[in-house]
Amino acid sequence: MTTLQTIALAVVQGVTEFLPISSSAHLILANQAMGYSDQGLVFDVAVHLGSLAAVVVYFRDELIDMLRGRSVSGFGVELDGHRLLGWLALATLPLGIVGLSLAGPIEAHARTPLVIATATIVFALVLWWSDRFAGREPLSGRKALAMGLAQVIALIPGTSRSGITITAGLFLGMSRRAAARFSFLMAIPAVLAAGLFGARELLQAQVTPHWGEFALAMGVAGFSAYLCIAAFIRLVEKIGMLPFVVYRLFLGGLILGFLL
Repeated sequence: MTTLQTIALAVVQGVTEFLPISSSAHLILANQAMGYSDQGLVFDVAVHLGSLAAVVVYFRDELIDMLRGRSVSGFGVELDGHRLLGWLALATLPLGIVGLSLAGPIEAHARTPLVIATATIVFALVLWWSDRFAGREPLSGRKALAMGLAQVIALIPGTSRSGITITAGLFLGMSRRAAARFSFLMAIPAVLAAGLFGARELLQAQVTPHWGEFALAMGVAGFSAYLCIAAFIRLVEKIGMLPFVVYRLFLGGLILGFLL
């Protein structure tokens, strides 16, 4: 990969990791445009680490408060930090259980343009429907578990991890901002697990990364992801989910067009 291609793909991954528009779908189109069949495992690990760094830095105050048991706001109600940390662990549990057994087979057999295009379109319509239920219900353990169960569906390429978890929160009456904030907190263990899984595969394959390219991909993905998180949380209550729904429908149709 050239430096320009590394930067372009890292921006695509960093931005789409947290918007409800499917990073898988965008990487397929970007690879098609650049003539690649796959961006490679080293790149995947780098951008996952960059995205992880971005969300940890953005939520650094909340994470410190959670660890110290101090009050945390922004989820529809003031929450004890330890309770929020417990709910985050609860939300992560379904993906941890199911992901261990299904991530490999899904990656091997379901990561096809047709599956990704179909999921991009179908879950765009589900996101549009869920936005009608947006309200002011506070986060609870039950809602955290429901969002965690929804996160399992994101193993299907094209679903969008942030999209499906925000969708679940909206169906349960949470505000767009509160659902997005908890969805992004849920990304920390999910992205960490993906990065560790990729790093293990690199070690097993005895692949030596080009560290300059690795650092570039990680830095660009992290910077773009941070800007995306900040902008989305600030604007989501104003713009709603309709722009992302329309964009996903267009994107899914574009991928299908490549298949025809």
